[in-house]
Order: sequence, then C-alpha cells, then structure tokens
Amino acid sequence: MPVHDWTRVEAGIFHDFHTAWITEIRNTLNGGLLPEGYYALAEQHAGRAIADVLTLHVEPVSNEPKASPSAPGGPTVAEAPPRTRRKQVAGPTSLGRRRTLAVRHISGHRLVALVEIVSPANKDRSETVDQLAQKVVAALDLGVHVLLVDLFPPTPHDPQGMHDAVWRRLVDAAQPYDLPADEPLTLASYAAGTQVEVDLEHVAVGHALPEMPLFLHPGRFVNVPLEASYQAAYRGTPAFWRAVLEGQAPLAS
Repeated sequence: MPVHDWTRVEAGIFHDFHTAWITEIRNTLNGGLLPEGYYALAEQHAGRAIADVLTLHVEPVSNEPKASPSAPGGPTVAEAPPRTRRKQVAGPTSLGRRRTLAVRHISGHRLVALVEIVSPANKDRSETVDQLAQKVVAALDLGVHVLLVDLFPPTPHDPQGMHDAVWRRLVDAAQPYDLPADEPLTLASYAAGTQVEVDLEHVAVGHALPEMPLFLHPGRFVNVPLEASYQAAYRGTPAFWRAVLEGQAPLAS
C-alpha cells in the first residue's frame, strides 16, 4: 500500500491515524521485534522542555541489548550498518504535549529510544517546527536515540523538511539540507552517542515505506517495519476518509 497524501484531509483525521499507527508500532515492537529486556509504550509527555520529562526516566545505557539468536523466530538485533541511502554524521551536540513511543530498558526502565511521527501541528508555525527540532536534539543530548517519521511535504516553516530543522541545530549548518524534490517525505533515524549518526530515507506519495532502524545502543538496532504497521493502522481509517485519501472523493474542505 503506498503512502497517502495526508494533506488531502484535515489534521484531525491524520491524528486519528497517527494514534492507531503508534499503537501498531508498539504492538510490533512488543510482539517479538525487541530483544529480551526491552519493551515499548505509547506515552504522553507534558511540559515545555523535553528534559523536564526525560530526567524522570533517562540514565546512561551501559549494557548492550541481548538478542536471543538460539531461539527460533526470536528477535534479531542488527549490527551491520543500516541499508539506508543517505547517512550523515554530526559531532557532539550543543543544545506541549506530544504523543511519543518510548522504548525502555527493564533494568531501571531507562528510556533509550523515541519514535516521533510528525503531525501537521508540528509544521504549522516556525515555533512548532522549532519545538519539535529542539525536542529531538534534547533527546539526543541525553543519549536517547530517535526515529523521526515525516509524511508531510515541506512547508514555509520547514522548507527543506523537518530533518533540516533538526540537522541545523545539531551542526549549526549554514547550508540547508538537500531534500530531494521528487521524494519530499523524510524518514530519519538518529543514533545518539559521542557523535550523532543519522540514517535517512526519502519517499514520495504513492511509494511504499522502507524499514527503518530504531537504535537501542550505538551500532545496535532493530528494523521497524513501517510499511506493515502503516497498512494495519490504515485499515481502521473510516471508509469516507479512505476514499478522499485515495482520490475517489473530493478533497476535504
């Protein structure tokens, strides 16, 4: 199933899908994708600054995740580099209520990774773009890995996409990120550490979503099946709005 043009519907319709997609990703991670000792929760963070929330959970991760290679069908934690088409590396970083997916380690229940699915409200003003970009950078500063999924085209407030807003804060870049004009939707996986490594894929409306790495430790990750979870969430979208998204009904006013 191809990625749909979510600009065809009002923000509340995407919010409904967004909530369902988060649940499907959580279910996939908890259904055997994560190695033993890890689990995923859908959470609601509150507060003006992400650090105000993360200080309740985050501790340095000292133990690498343990996979169970001897168990048939058990989870596999990849060690080879992700097979994404683009990669960037940044040196040490300097840096309202949002729904996120928090992956925690059972030893102290430490927050190790976030999945962020960008909503229209994250791109409707310069201030909201800045808030999300700062949230990602703050998480990376605390050693929390981030998978950012942005299925919306650039706006005047993020003209080169949301990753560009994050990247500029990571490296204080003078030049904008080179967002492909024919693939304006961005998937970015950030691995936190002494340097931040970013694996990137770009897609267009009508394309399938690739798997993306979700890092649990620098150099160790699981591949999140974004396409399968997207399909599962989309099946619950009301028929009226599926018709709009699939071009079988007029655009939402």
